[in-house]
Amino acid sequence: MTDVRLAFSEAAAGFVDGVLSVPDDAWSSPALGVWTVRDLVGHTSRALTTIETYLDAPDVDGTISSPVEYFGRALGGVTPAAHEAIAERGRQAGIDLGGDPVAAIRALAERVLARVAAEPDDARCNTFAGAMRLIDYLPTRIVELTVHSLDLTDAIGAPATVRSTPVALTMDLMLVSLDPLVLMRALGGRRSLPDGFSVFG
Repeated sequence: MTDVRLAFSEAAAGFVDGVLSVPDDAWSSPALGVWTVRDLVGHTSRALTTIETYLDAPDVDGTISSPVEYFGRALGGVTPAAHEAIAERGRQAGIDLGGDPVAAIRALAERVLARVAAEPDDARCNTFAGAMRLIDYLPTRIVELTVHSLDLTDAIGAPATVRSTPVALTMDLMLVSLDPLVLMRALGGRRSLPDGFSVFG
């Protein structure tokens, strides 16, 4: 069984290492979809800031019992307007990193890792989709950090900085949402995955 807290600390470290890999002249370069490198880093930083936000937020109605349920609610029925709102929050988060985004990300990661270490597994995270235990919310942050750290290093042409433990947890959560027969056919070379296929919808 994956050690969730270890996976989270390694996912955060992989993100920081990815940010350290960004050349000084690459922050405004294209990265992912409508995002520049700065935008992508800003969006990914929200995988850390939301932990603080949701730990400190007032209690919300409803509970979520697992990371899979969280993603089902978060991604279910996402509209074009919602995608644009996500894109804009990423852009704003990138702006908020200021003149030294590397230092900002280092400080953020250190602060959030310390906060997580100080909280019990059952600390309440009041997310937009419902209340979760911290230990159940952390895997959703691991997925975000790991997937987007890989996006970042791919965008700048740098070696991957993701670690094996968060990669394994991320793959486990992704596989839950897949039709196993579709995956078997693709991995066995029988059929290709559908055009535009993504577990994120």
